[in-house]
Amino acid sequence: MKYVWPLNLFLSCTLPRLPEAADGYSALNVGDNYVEPPKSSYLILTTTAIIKLHTFLRPSKTVVRLVVIWGGFGLMAGLTQHPILGSNDPIKEKPLSSLEDKVVKSGGGQIEKDMAPVTGSSIHRSGSRPQLDLSKAAIQGTFEERDPTILLPNQSDHLSHLALDIGGSLIKLVYFSRREDQAIDDKRKKTLKERLGISNGCRRSYPVLGGRLHFVKFETIKINECLDFIYSKQLHRGGMDARIWNPDAPINENAVIKATGGGAYKFADLFKERLGVGLDKEDEMNCLVAGANFLLKAIRHEAFTHMEGQKEFVQIDQNDLYPYLLVNIGSGVSMIKVDGEGQFQRVSGTNVGGGTYWGLGRLLTKCNSFDELLELSQRGDNRTIDMLVGDIYGGMDYSKIGLSASTIASSFGKTISENKELEDYRPEDISLSLLRMISYNIGQISYLNALRFGLKRIFFGGFFIRGHAYTMDTISFAVQFWSKGEAQAMFLRHEGFLGALGAFMSYEKHGLDDLMVHHLVERFPMGAPYTGGKIHGPPLGDLNEKFVRKGTEITAPVPMDPPGTTGLGGFEVPSSKGGTLRSDASALNIGVLHLVPTLEVFPLLVDPKTYEPNTIDLSDHSELEYWFTVLSGHLPDLVDKAVASEGGTEDAKRRGDAFARAFSAHLARLMEEPAAYGKLGLANLLELREECLREFQFVDAYRSIKQRENEASLAVLPDLLMELDSMSEETRMLSLIEGVLAANIFDWGSRACLDLYHKGTIIEIYRMSRDKMQRPWRVDDFDAFQKRMFGSGDKKPRPHKRALLFVDNSGADVVLGMLPLARELLRRGTEVVLVANSLPALNDVTAMELPEIVAEAAKHCDILRRAAEAGGLLVDAMVSNLDGSKENSSSVPLMVVENGCGSPCIDLRQVSSELAAAAKEADLIILEGMGRALHTNFNARFKCDALKLAMVKNQRLAEKLIKGKIYDCVCRYEPIS
Repeated sequence: MKYVWPLNLFLSCTLPRLPEAADGYSALNVGDNYVEPPKSSYLILTTTAIIKLHTFLRPSKTVVRLVVIWGGFGLMAGLTQHPILGSNDPIKEKPLSSLEDKVVKSGGGQIEKDMAPVTGSSIHRSGSRPQLDLSKAAIQGTFEERDPTILLPNQSDHLSHLALDIGGSLIKLVYFSRREDQAIDDKRKKTLKERLGISNGCRRSYPVLGGRLHFVKFETIKINECLDFIYSKQLHRGGMDARIWNPDAPINENAVIKATGGGAYKFADLFKERLGVGLDKEDEMNCLVAGANFLLKAIRHEAFTHMEGQKEFVQIDQNDLYPYLLVNIGSGVSMIKVDGEGQFQRVSGTNVGGGTYWGLGRLLTKCNSFDELLELSQRGDNRTIDMLVGDIYGGMDYSKIGLSASTIASSFGKTISENKELEDYRPEDISLSLLRMISYNIGQISYLNALRFGLKRIFFGGFFIRGHAYTMDTISFAVQFWSKGEAQAMFLRHEGFLGALGAFMSYEKHGLDDLMVHHLVERFPMGAPYTGGKIHGPPLGDLNEKFVRKGTEITAPVPMDPPGTTGLGGFEVPSSKGGTLRSDASALNIGVLHLVPTLEVFPLLVDPKTYEPNTIDLSDHSELEYWFTVLSGHLPDLVDKAVASEGGTEDAKRRGDAFARAFSAHLARLMEEPAAYGKLGLANLLELREECLREFQFVDAYRSIKQRENEASLAVLPDLLMELDSMSEETRMLSLIEGVLAANIFDWGSRACLDLYHKGTIIEIYRMSRDKMQRPWRVDDFDAFQKRMFGSGDKKPRPHKRALLFVDNSGADVVLGMLPLARELLRRGTEVVLVANSLPALNDVTAMELPEIVAEAAKHCDILRRAAEAGGLLVDAMVSNLDGSKENSSSVPLMVVENGCGSPCIDLRQVSSELAAAAKEADLIILEGMGRALHTNFNARFKCDALKLAMVKNQRLAEKLIKGKIYDCVCRYEPIS
């Protein structure tokens, strides 16, 4: 039974003490865990997000009631579990004042209600108020917390899910889907939160707990395809999951969809007829500005420049965004001075715009479409039509006033002096001359308005741009020419969706206001509709829909166009491409924006604004080609591991083949256009591979390998610890760092390391690696690090207060390398936080796996045991009290936090809230492994001491980064300045 309310609710949740069941156990079911019911029988919860409550009701007379305070009225939704039938009886709505008088607390934690149930199958509601969906509800957090969050993942709200911009040529659609993974709540997490000072009571409340923002476009002439798409995903009903959606449920007759553009008026009746919803019209200019403001503030690499076919992404400081000039080039041109949120004015414009180009072009060339006209311009030569400065001055420059011979003196000017008819001129030349005439004038007028108001930034968008390389080049040239290089034209990746996004934000409770740039992660699932014309079809929820059967072969969709089409709507384009600068050469793919409000900026970065995680610059085509070759070469082995991790079933083989084809298609697209997915670094490529694996439901391709290597390493750990304990402090520290570097050789992402696995067992390879550890290493700052740890002479430095150890691989790397180092720091009185991946990536250890590894290691070491207990890691583990070391150790904690990502690399601009909280008292960072210390963060600077440790397992990287060779080691110590 479903009950639905809008967003921004104040909920008073009355949870009476549950009577004991036959087995004497009284509990609420939260996810898969049983937890004790709240000590208080009256729990107040507030939230501004969609929330959901799920109470586990045993077959007994248990009552759970919700009080919803809204607009001065409350509604008591009493869900009474019938002891036999298990049915839910609804309770009438009453005014708040009356309701408060009737709610009294009685002995034994029971609540008496003087409210009579009504008959029927739905809650009585006034007007068109929507209903609250309580199916599959769950409480996030523990009942000991002051204000635990209640999640309503199946809540269907008729607002804030879909918005449209219906233009004369294109329909742009923005919709939101909620897919929040339920947090695993256990005693270890609770202990960690308490130690780090994290609690729901002080946690920021976000309007959106998590979800995805999708961008889709259709041709307006194919509006029925758009309506079918909306209906198939039930976006007009709140986008309910297909598995729980009831197609027979009555439609809310008052439901509306926000829309802008002329089509919002033209097609209003069609939407009402086909979908049963009304269109709430929003002002186009308001939507345009709101959409631009959001994108420029929230998307890291949204803006870019475009000169001579080269794109360069520009990072905009959101604190220095305003004022700016927004030039929207549609049929005509509007120039808008934007001073802030909701503060803008149209300061100028021109009637010579996209409509002029298309209209004159159609008359002069007989082209049938805008795209065809643009395509013609790629093969044109405007010198046959335009009068140039050189035509006037005998091929010479007019250097006195700074005009080159190739400067256009008069568009179409040459035609007046030639005895030719229209048919004597090539359509290609006419199209190019027309394009330049209009683009140059728009660029000039835009710059003059920016100069008039002293604006530093000019952003161009609108139907005329459409990601067209030559159009952007001509506008950029005009701005550069008239400003003498002092100003630049900038463009937006999502420029076609400004209006639709602005309409989405016009919902009163859209939930995007509080989002920051670090809360948004853009991903490119193979099933998503890509703007720019490379991948077809709507986002697919069912894995089976991701495959295409051709005869007996099953393949995944690839980012290639069917002949003569581009984009989701199948826009008609000519087959010929013309010169090197194609009309679609700059088509930028639009992915899905994942809203993750729990991500934060790592607080120990010296300057987050200038921080660049990627060490390797893939703008160098040869570098890009090399790493594409490496990833392609590693693909067969990765597929084998992925299929084996799923039992080698036929379904797993099918998905493995599809993953390989999909990822290869991504690589092909990026090789063709490296900026297609935004600014590209090696870390982005590696993360794309992991996301693609997860898309095809390979959760942990190296699961069995990691488990086997962990067991082998744990078996020899006691002997290693005994050997270390026999050494002096300073000798032991050197041996520990050697051990970390030697153990870092185990990396299933490295081809060189894959070859090593065929030559011996994990322990044999580790010992071989240890034997080859000879100083000096290629980058060797160990002496400086040792001095910081032990001082010199009689002067002993204070120990670090808290160390963050970013761990890398499972097996020997973490067990024989990082754990012994963590143990030494604990011995010295330093708190240790092991930072690991939130999601699996290659053979990297995850935060979910680490507690079990630590528990096993603690069986043989009293230092680890006491620290793990203090850090809450051994709450659920049975650990033997064996004293692996007789030395006394303070009970400083050993903790584990997840880093917020699922990649071999890490971008410290987006880390988990747990890690951000742990970092606030940290004064030592140890980054280990190629992905976290070399591929990314090699040049990162921190507000505390930092040690970067890695063995280089790639010859090219060794040569480029440290001028060394494969298996060289890096021990880079950077003390706090």
